[in-house]
Amino acid sequence: MPIDFDVTDKVATIVINRPEALNSMTQPMYKALSDAWIEVRDNPDIWVAVVTGAPQPSRPPERQVFTAGADLRSMNRERGVDQYWQTQKDPILNRGLDVWKPVVAAVNGLCLAGGMTLLMATDIRIASEHAMFDLSEVKRGILPGNGGTHRTIRQLPYAIAMEMLLLAKRLTAERAAHFGLINEVVPHDKVMEVAMARARELASMAPLATRAIKELAVRGQYMELNESLRMEHMMADKLHNTEDGKEGPRAFVEKRKANFQGR
Repeated sequence: MPIDFDVTDKVATIVINRPEALNSMTQPMYKALSDAWIEVRDNPDIWVAVVTGAPQPSRPPERQVFTAGADLRSMNRERGVDQYWQTQKDPILNRGLDVWKPVVAAVNGLCLAGGMTLLMATDIRIASEHAMFDLSEVKRGILPGNGGTHRTIRQLPYAIAMEMLLLAKRLTAERAAHFGLINEVVPHDKVMEVAMARARELASMAPLATRAIKELAVRGQYMELNESLRMEHMMADKLHNTEDGKEGPRAFVEKRKANFQGR
């Protein structure tokens, strides 16, 4: 399958699996990816997700590709005017779908175009030492959609963001980490191991709290301070009245590991 999906111990793993085409995405793949993200959002047995690209066995580590983004040869840009208002059709993580569960990116190679916009919609980002980050749509006469123009300028310093957007300059893994685009640079053969370790760590946290914190952090960027404080206060009250909200303090007092249930 071009999008592989697995759930083990509360962690969903999504693999973009089209190695023969550098994990570039066709329209059917975007539909399958949408279905996967909706499953992550809605399945109560999933607390965390990891997304990565399938390795390309014929390419050396320094030429591996996380995903090359959309396969431009397969994209049909002709659509009826009515479709412009179908804003929730096949939503994905970086285009309109709210997934408040933590998402880890395991970037095991070149992160190009739509791969970059996907990366910027994740929360914890682990990258290979050989990873490179690229938004070269301007060279094709198009723009980096699905949040590319918005998230880049918010997640990188202005001059660096414009260098990527307007000049299509690549960032090395080292520079990406320097500017805070990714969390960790690790040896190529350790990317999934480290990403899964972070995912398991996230899965050990109180799931309702992680979702509340993520939503508050993301939405709060675009709200007035008094509004975000009010929203934070309401969510805090909501969490205190949950079973997990009572279990956490109780486990602390009893000096034991909390047993969170997501209730």
